[in-house]
Amino acid sequence: MDTPSPLAVLLEALEAGDLRAAKAAAVELQRTRVGTTQLAAEVLHELRQPLLGVKAYTQLLTEEMGSRGPLRQMLAQVERMEQIISDFTRLASERPAPQQPVSLVAHVQAAARAFALNPDSSRIRLEVDAPEELIIEGNGRLLEQLALNLFNNARDAASGPGLVKAVLAREDSSPVMYVADWGRGIPDAVRARLFEPYVTGSKRGTGLGLAVCRRIAQEHQALLELVPPSTLNLSPPPSTVFRVRFPAPAYRTPLPPEPSPAPASSRHRLLVVDDEEIIRSVFRDLMSRECEVLEAANAEEALAHLERGRVDLIVTDKNLPGLSGLELAQRARRLDPGSRVILMTGYPSLVTAQQALELGLLDYLLKPFDDIREVRAKLREALTGTAPRTRGLRSDSRRVDVLEDHPASARRITEALALLELEARVFPSVPTEPPVEPPAAVVVSWDFSAAHGRQALELARRQGLGAPFVVLAEYLSQETMLEALRAGASGCLSRDLEPRELGRELSRLLKPGS
Repeated sequence: MDTPSPLAVLLEALEAGDLRAAKAAAVELQRTRVGTTQLAAEVLHELRQPLLGVKAYTQLLTEEMGSRGPLRQMLAQVERMEQIISDFTRLASERPAPQQPVSLVAHVQAAARAFALNPDSSRIRLEVDAPEELIIEGNGRLLEQLALNLFNNARDAASGPGLVKAVLAREDSSPVMYVADWGRGIPDAVRARLFEPYVTGSKRGTGLGLAVCRRIAQEHQALLELVPPSTLNLSPPPSTVFRVRFPAPAYRTPLPPEPSPAPASSRHRLLVVDDEEIIRSVFRDLMSRECEVLEAANAEEALAHLERGRVDLIVTDKNLPGLSGLELAQRARRLDPGSRVILMTGYPSLVTAQQALELGLLDYLLKPFDDIREVRAKLREALTGTAPRTRGLRSDSRRVDVLEDHPASARRITEALALLELEARVFPSVPTEPPVEPPAAVVVSWDFSAAHGRQALELARRQGLGAPFVVLAEYLSQETMLEALRAGASGCLSRDLEPRELGRELSRLLKPGS
């Protein structure tokens, strides 16, 4: 005899009026749901590894053979599978993502570039109309997923060539994003349930995309809704218009990020450490024409390579059998203080991002990679680098330059540095002239309003003239940590630490071994 499901038991208990049995059935239903969701999420995560290999090789084939029909279709299907996995994982997640002030325009434009990479999008003309900068409190990766899902949804609504238009504007001080398409429209039968999982009016879609969009919007205290086509003054009128209205921000607009320097290539030695053979194979085929590629399935094999001779760059997975990728980085530094390491992970976290930052790693790559060619560009740039970032105070100076315009924070930093017998020189605005003598170190606020975020990090590098710098942030997030890591910072700390605790942390980061 079949065992009744927890839901059936719950319904029977409710019909019978048995409150105790209903409560027990509800608990069992919740336990079963959580367990099933977790299992599904873990299985889908494991699928990312072979999928990453298939996608990477397909992208490499398109470089050699051109974007032909079969290859274009294969890449489109791989990216569709990737999107399904990402959408389900996002829906199953109960953890809120970290947020900070970000450029909505920049992340929508990044989503537009990702949209264009999908061969199936070649039949669609995507226009992004963003006449002004819009800053919101949000999570950059999720905002890109929100925009990309809306773009994909609009693309799938068109049976052939078509137009998708994104309009970013400010309405009553609130940033808004519209996404319009001229497709077949949304059937009346699904309008009322449009944002529920697995509900779709498209034969191509999974029904997860809009549900994920609603979830992301809610995490940003934003309202996602279907609005009348007449809301946008477009001619001819679109068939479908979605609007996302974000809450009004309460801070200044940061300066736009400076462009990254162009990568270069050189012949060097690269060590790739990953227990998945397909990942090592991808890196071997990606880089073997440009450098010697060594492989290791675990940290112990990697250390054996390092003991036999120096390598120019180590790329390692974080979750290795035995010693972790972070432990491998520590051991590599003991063998060679100049070791350069990039960490890869499919399980990113604030803690491991901070560990990677304080170890002085070059980068923290998130699996699955959006575009393997972007990874190659990062490897080229890392391979041509010289010595790792400066880790300790300059011994010929006791002055620390502080880039901070918040008086209370500047006062705490000054007191903390005094405890270390260091003198603070506070800059409440961008220095107008470069320093005559390099400081011992630089402390920079991520929230420095004169040069916010990435601009503040670049300013600290220029001000330091090679001295180490530490980032202070009002809100510590994974994205802030990664930006600080990629800029070459020695650490990233909370801006609200009291002087004594801040002094201890600065001493740890700027006086190794103290």
